[in-house]
Amino acid sequence: MNSVGTPLLWGGFAVVVVIMLAIDLLLQGRKGSHTMSMKQAAVWSLVWVSLSLLFNAAFWWYLTGTSGREVADTQALAFLTGYLIEKALAVDNVFVWLMLFSYFAVPAALQRRVLVYGVLGAIVLRTVMIFAGSWLISQFEWLLYVFGAFLLFTGIKMALAKEDEGGIGDKPLVRWIRNHLRMTDKIEGEHFFIRKNGILFATPLLLVLILVELSDVIFAVDSIPAIFAVTTDPFIVLTSNLFAILGLRAMYFLLAGVAERFSMLKYGLSIILVFIGVKMMIVDFYHIPIAISLGVVGGILALTLIINAIVNYRNDQKNLAK
Repeated sequence: MNSVGTPLLWGGFAVVVVIMLAIDLLLQGRKGSHTMSMKQAAVWSLVWVSLSLLFNAAFWWYLTGTSGREVADTQALAFLTGYLIEKALAVDNVFVWLMLFSYFAVPAALQRRVLVYGVLGAIVLRTVMIFAGSWLISQFEWLLYVFGAFLLFTGIKMALAKEDEGGIGDKPLVRWIRNHLRMTDKIEGEHFFIRKNGILFATPLLLVLILVELSDVIFAVDSIPAIFAVTTDPFIVLTSNLFAILGLRAMYFLLAGVAERFSMLKYGLSIILVFIGVKMMIVDFYHIPIAISLGVVGGILALTLIINAIVNYRNDQKNLAK
């Protein structure tokens, strides 16, 4: 697998990730199990985005000195495009988490604990999936067409899909987990397991954690092929992916109170997936430059948010008129 990643870049990235995890998970965890306020979540979200951009600037500076300005510009732009795609698709993942916590009535104070393990699990799972995907593409380039067709299908399906919050408990997977785990009827504080009369029981909080991890795997199946449309370099794919994931917990608490006001977002994300799918399927006929891809993705997101704001304004006016 060809990559711009040198031992120094990989080492620097590992150090940054460890420091960010220590701050986000360890230091924040000392404050107890209370939830983040929206203000705190906004500050932390800004911190993670700023650190991601600073890392990209350092990445660009390093490549400028070692490989030249042209290579540095191309690779830094690929990182930024991949990061934007992953961050945008992660929002839909956050909405699924909100739905899971709502359905299982997980108190806000306990959601933080689940998300800590959820983010750690996502980092491990995505790292494995990215390296596996990079290796497969290096061996079988035709897989890009498969990924493209899959993203095209997923984008269309996302736009047509309806919310199904009420049916979570009836899903075959949930029923299977409940039938194969000795589980308590209610959440037992922050515990994933408890003992009753010497017998070990799982709690519904463990079921929620399993579903959170599985939801990330499902979304990774969409998001990882999406970034392969931008670059197949494992260093850029992994770094942009993980930087997007590291800010997910703060993003969750930022969006928790206003999720219902982003009703149009899924349509914007579906258009992005369709665009990326088409880009992958026509790569042998026409290569869409990374700068254009970044502009299209950013433009779709901006337009979606504007339309969303207009829809919200009209709905608010209707509600006031009643």
